[in-house]
Order: sequence, then C-alpha cells, then structure tokens
Amino acid sequence: MHLSRNILSGKRKYLFALILLLFISVICVAFSMGDSDDFDISRREVLLRRIGHEILLQSGDSTSRVLPVKKIAENEYQIRFENDLTFQPGSLVNTTRRLLAKDPLARDYVVNVLNCGNSSVAYGYAISKNKKDDIVACIGREQPRGCYMINIKFKPTGINTAKNRYLLGSLSFLAFVGFIFLRSVKPRRALPDSQYANMFTLGSVLFDAKNRKLIINEKTIDLTGTETRVLLIFALSPNEIIERSRLQKEIWEDEGVIVGRSLDMFISKLRKKLECDPNIKIVVIRGKGYKLEINS
Repeated sequence: MHLSRNILSGKRKYLFALILLLFISVICVAFSMGDSDDFDISRREVLLRRIGHEILLQSGDSTSRVLPVKKIAENEYQIRFENDLTFQPGSLVNTTRRLLAKDPLARDYVVNVLNCGNSSVAYGYAISKNKKDDIVACIGREQPRGCYMINIKFKPTGINTAKNRYLLGSLSFLAFVGFIFLRSVKPRRALPDSQYANMFTLGSVLFDAKNRKLIINEKTIDLTGTETRVLLIFALSPNEIIERSRLQKEIWEDEGVIVGRSLDMFISKLRKKLECDPNIKIVVIRGKGYKLEINS
C-alpha cells in the first residue's frame, strides 16, 4: 500500500540518518579524545619537568638544565639532568606526590632513580591512590652526588581507560537515543491506499485524507496523523454509528496500549476544526459510540 510504503521509506531514512549520526559521533569522539590525549600527555610532561627543576633546587643547583623529558614506553617517562646532583629520598617522594596530584589521571605510579652509568636502581618507591598501599622506604638517607635519571611509570588506566569509558558511554547513550527515536517513528497500521487517495466532501468541508487537510471556504486546516485516521473512519461511513471499541482498535491497537481518554481528546479536536460548518457534527451515541452527522 502506498501509505505503508511511504511510512516504511520514511523509517528507512530515519534509520539511515541515525546510523550516519552514530558514525559521525564516533569519529568526533575519537578525534576529540585524541586531542585530549595529546593535551594530557603534554601537561604531564610539564609536571615531570617541574619535578626535575625542584630536585635540582633541593640539590643546590639553580643554573643547570633539566633535559627534555623522554617518553620511554606507553606509560613511562624519564627525567634527565645536565649535571650531577644529590637528592634526599624524603624530599623526592614529597615533591613527586605534590606535583603529580595535579594530574588527575596519575593515581598510581612507580618511581625509580637510576644510575646513568649502568642503569642500576639507586632508589625506588611506589605511590598509590590509596595511601595505605604506598611503598616507601629509606627516606632519611641522603644519596651521594652523581649522575641520575628518574624513571616514572604510571599504571595504565588513566588516559586510555578514561577515553574508552567515555567512548563506550557515548555510544551507549546514542544507542538509547536511537532506540527511543525509532520507536517514535514506528509505523501505524495503514488503511487501504485507495481510501487515502480520495477526497471526501463533508457538507461544505472538503476532507483531503491523503494530505491531511480540511479545506473550508478556501481556508486550509491541517490535521495530525491520528486526527486524519479518526476522521477517515467517519468519512467512510457518514451518518452511521461507529462503535467506540472499533475506533480504539483501528487507531491504537498497533501501539499495544489503548487509552480511552485519548479517543475523547481527538474527537474533541476534530469537533473544533469542523465547527465552522453547523451541518457537520460528531455526536455521541450513548452506550454505542459516535456518529458523523451530515445534514443536507
């Protein structure tokens, strides 16, 4: 049937638009997360350089450089220095904890201070978001002056996990919106196409069922889809009693829920739109249903 085909075609267009929206959203989220990823990494590297700067100051060095921070693995960075230095383990622990607290994704990490010559561990400790899980020892022993590198390895949850959760959350939300959207365009059971193709003359009112309009004295009044379906049933059987149960069944059966007051509401709306012609009335036949009365 023509109307059914139009509704299904419209539904396919909505479905295609939804799929396209999902695809574009995924791409946008991926790119935005990529930009966020780069920003967070850059910000983290600045914090690491700040750690190196404060370690040099604590060592009494205010002139030599902190070399560029080196990313040696996916979640591991290395702080290097131009000159030899000494450090207090307690100060190093407090400095890294204070500065990395500004990185919301750096909750768990391990710090190893390596000797430049052989990469042996001169000192190390682990910090956790739960302080009771911290592993810190020998904080009162000052380390001899030498060439050191500081490796900081972060637990691989931070940026990537946040990105994955955001992406999955976005997709889940879009899927939910899509489900609600598709339900809202669920096609109702169509009446025969031949009936919709006709124009109906109701007194001085011309009822264009196909285009959902009433034409009264060259004035056009728009009808909703449900109003059109209700009036069409009356127009096909003028001056005949239409049972209330039939109207409810034919109009709302496909929705799975029949609400009696919904029918009364649409009948009331149709009466207002037809009231310009006193020869047309939708009357209540008590105990039976309704009738579209058309007086010649």
